[in-house]
Amino acid sequence: MAAPALVALAPASRDPRATRTISTLVDEVKAQRPDLRVERAHLDPAGTGARWTRPELHTVVDRLVKAGHDEIVIVPLALSEAFGGLEGLSEAVTAISQRHPGLQVRASAPLGLEACFLEVLDERLRDALRDARCRELDALVLAAAGSTDPLANQSVARLARLWGTHHKLPVTAAYAASAPPATGEAVRAFRAEGRRHIAVASLFLTPGDLTDRAAELALEAGAVAVSLPLGAHPEVARVILARYAVGAVELVPV
Repeated sequence: MAAPALVALAPASRDPRATRTISTLVDEVKAQRPDLRVERAHLDPAGTGARWTRPELHTVVDRLVKAGHDEIVIVPLALSEAFGGLEGLSEAVTAISQRHPGLQVRASAPLGLEACFLEVLDERLRDALRDARCRELDALVLAAAGSTDPLANQSVARLARLWGTHHKLPVTAAYAASAPPATGEAVRAFRAEGRRHIAVASLFLTPGDLTDRAAELALEAGAVAVSLPLGAHPEVARVILARYAVGAVELVPV
């Protein structure tokens, strides 16, 4: 009996950097589990009708069904349901089930704000600090997308505190949209305390407009370095496979 297929689902994006990152990340998942059928798909923002990136979810599912797969686990490539850009996923899963009677399909939980991602952030930030020739830090900013949901923002703040405890440095969370403080505000607040070596880690999965704006504001405010997003890191691929494993178990009849 073949294992369920894995569909790594990302939001649609006009930014080719995001598409390339998702493609490379999916390649890493395939490398870690060559026994699985792994596909990349994108989901349009609900109601926009703007199909910016290919392949779209329904197209990928149709192809898998045609190839004989009757079980599919969809793993949303989002760090949080609140700022993942995958609104409409539940409706899409319902439509898929109606379109393909007999197909077993589950959408797993998103990737989440896993503590293991702090190791990826450290790696990305070390690269940024090396490029900036900076060897001293006295404060850190953890930049995330931000949400109108305060619980989502609180989860970022908790991760920031954990990160700060690990490095024994003051850390504040900042948000690119929907919630204060912005990265520039966070950097300026530290500078007002007399801190001059402030670095920003990008808690985003892929590059895009939000990451560009967050980096621009931070550097304008005096940050010494801003890291790249998590990107196609093996640790991110392992979390995708962990979410897939839970979804695959849920497909097993009780």
